[in-house]
Parts: sequence; C-alpha cells; structure tokens
Amino acid sequence: MSEKTIPPFGIKDKLGYMFGDLGNDFTFILSSSFLLKFYTDVMGVSAGVVGVIMMAARFVDAFTDVAMGRIVDRSRPTKNGKFRPWLLRMCGPVAIMSFLMYQSSLAGISYGAKVAFLAVTYILWGSVFYTGVNIPYGSMASAISADPGDRQSLSTFRTMGGMLAGGFVTAGVPMLVYDKVNGNEVMNGGRFTLIAGIFSVLAIVCYLLCFAMTKERIHAEVSEVQRQENSVGRMFGNAFKNRALISIIVASVVMLLAQLTMQSMCNYVFPNYYGNAKAQSVSTLVMGAGMLLAAAVAKPLSRRIGKAELSVITNIFAGVCNIVLLVLRPANVWVFVAFQFLAWLGLGMFSMVSWALITDVIDYAELKNGIREDGSVYALYSFARKLGQAASSGLTGLLLSMIGYTQATAFDPKVTNGIFTISTLVPAVGFLLLAAVLWFWYPLHKEQVDANVQALKVKHESENK
Repeated sequence: MSEKTIPPFGIKDKLGYMFGDLGNDFTFILSSSFLLKFYTDVMGVSAGVVGVIMMAARFVDAFTDVAMGRIVDRSRPTKNGKFRPWLLRMCGPVAIMSFLMYQSSLAGISYGAKVAFLAVTYILWGSVFYTGVNIPYGSMASAISADPGDRQSLSTFRTMGGMLAGGFVTAGVPMLVYDKVNGNEVMNGGRFTLIAGIFSVLAIVCYLLCFAMTKERIHAEVSEVQRQENSVGRMFGNAFKNRALISIIVASVVMLLAQLTMQSMCNYVFPNYYGNAKAQSVSTLVMGAGMLLAAAVAKPLSRRIGKAELSVITNIFAGVCNIVLLVLRPANVWVFVAFQFLAWLGLGMFSMVSWALITDVIDYAELKNGIREDGSVYALYSFARKLGQAASSGLTGLLLSMIGYTQATAFDPKVTNGIFTISTLVPAVGFLLLAAVLWFWYPLHKEQVDANVQALKVKHESENK
C-alpha cells in the first residue's frame, strides 16, 4: 500500500496496538505472575532456584535484545512496513514456547531434569522469541504517528491491552486452578497447563489482529553511510551519554521491581496469608477498575502538568498506600483489597504514560545524535524491563527462601507473616524510589518535551524539502 492510500491515524490503529500488548501479556503476565508459583508448588523446585534461572536469563537478553534492535534498525521497510512483519514471524514460536514452560506432566521427573527444562524453555521463550516480537512491536509506536497526542493514545491503549490481559490472567487463573486440600488452597497443575495452552492460542490471535489493524506512516530511511557508521559500539556510546535514556531505564527497572513483586506476591498473600484464593480474583478486578479510572484521566492530566510530573505524584501516592498496609496489617482481606485498589490507581497513571515516555526519549536521542534509532533505543529499554522482571522474580524467590517458604511450610504462621511483609514493603520502597528518579534525574519534563517536538518538526520539514 502506498503512502498516499494509507488511511489517517484513528481508532483502528489504537485498537490494533492494544491487541499487540494483549498478545504480549497473555504470555508475559502468565510468566511474571505464576511461573514462580507453578514451579514451587506443582513442580517442587526451590523458589531460590527459579529466581536464579529467571535472573540468569537476563544476561542472555543483554545480547538478544540489542541484536534484535540492531536487526530492526538496519532492516529496510517492506510493503507491510519495517516493524509489523515481525508480528507474523514470531507470534507462533513465542506462544508455543510459553505453553511448553508449564508442563505439569513432567513433575515426576528428576529434580535436575526439571531445572534444566525450566532453564531451556524459559530462555527460548523470553530471550529469543518474546524479544523477536516485542522489540519490533514496541518500536512500531513511533512509526504509526509522529504526533505526541497520537503517541499518548497508543501508550494508553497499549496499557489497556496489558490491563485486559492482566484481568484474564491474574483474575481468571486463581478462580480455576486452586483446589481445597485438607482445608488449604492448592494449585492444580494439570488445569494450569491447559489454561496456559488456551492463553497461547489467544496470544497468536491478538498478534494477528495487531498486524491487520495498524499501519506504519513514518518511514525514517537510514543511508548506507549511516548504516556503516552506526555500529553497536557507537550505539552504546550514545546510550551512556543519553541522560534521558539511562534514567528511564533505571526507572523501568525500579517500576517493574515494585509492580511485579506486588503482583506475584498476590499468589502467596491471598491463598497462604488470608486463606482466600478467590479474593485474589476479586482483587484483580478491583485493580482493573483502578486502571480504567487512570486511563480516563491520564491523558488530560499529563497534557496539563506533564507525563513525568504526573508519574511522580501518583507513584508517591502508591508508595504511601503500601506503607499504610505494612503498618496496619489488616486482618480483613477486603481492607487489603481496598488499599491495593488505591495503590494500583496510582501506578495506573504511570502505566498509561510510560510508553509515551519512551517515544519522548527516542525523539530526544534523534536530536542529540542526528539519527533515529527506534529499534536500538527500544531494545535497551526492553532489556531494562526484563531486568526489572528478573530482579522481581529473583528477589521474590530469594526472600521467600529466606523466610523459609517450601511446600511443607507454606501455611506456617511465621512464614505467612513474612509473606505479608514482602508483599507490602518491597513495592513501597520501589514506588517511592521511582518517583525520586523521575523527578531528580529524568530530564524530559513537560517544557523540554514540548521544545523537542517543535525542534523535530522543523528538522523533518527541512529534510523533506
């Protein structure tokens, strides 16, 4: 399709981009929320061992994410664009490997074989196939539209896609996979494997919808000279001199450390501390309502006070909510759910603007370096997000091991009290630290972003003359 016949940016692009992250998170959220629980409770692998594997996989990502970003940046646009074709190429492999990670039928094999199986399938899923689809998908936002308002809409719809997947996964799974055994909530491994397969199929469908409904409108051609000069060494050199990129990378690691710890610990707080796995599903729906409220107000508020400024305020709020929970330690599960709603409302504001923040960083990098590196910048950002995911899983696994959590001690009062402390203290520290990074280190506050948009507009107009 020629540029003249490409329809203007509209709701179809927004919905299509939403489906992309819905597909991403059918496997990503399943992993970040339940992989640790599945391997400790069903497969009988130590939480510390699972955490170490998830952290070790991120060293592989240091190579695969950057390599994928370079491949995307150096590739030439096809009739389907530069980024969209990767959705078709990788949607099948990432979904199949996600399903293979959760094979409860292998629970009876040797301990070493189970650990090896987890390591191989997890690395192939996250470091190879998920990287192959997620980096082009994330980079695609800056090619769909150059308008900051459109990009904010894409960020909002992307977050809504993740939120919908989160609702399906974190609300639906606890309703279906727990059985009462001797009065305790115990995960049914066979049922979980079946659900993982269903989510893999849904992921493929969502990726195909994303491909069909979105269009790339911005084609930043890279000359042959720029291809040769723009080496990996130069990319890292540019990155380390880019204050906006480094600070948003640190912010992303901290954010995911807080968010995913809070999210994954729900698998232990509700069934183990409160003895109410069904409340976890209700909690997820309530948190989803908070995210919907955030989606409704994030765009007008960010336009008025700035994306970074809004994120600082709301993350302080989320941190305070977790501190109050830590101090009160409510015996009533619904009080806990209410405070989680407030915390997720604060986090939701940042989530709605987070993907627009990285497009601001891409614009800033183009002005600073003279070349547009959507794929490379997004690859480094994606790697940072995976570090946050791994750090959360690794830290959660380590802390659970430190408080003595095993299959045998899962309902011991001393252990369950430790579970509650982890689930509130780690997020509280993370949200407050995130606010500090965005306020004191990240340079792209509202005034600077507006200036960069105007500078790029002049630059692109002069290049097209």
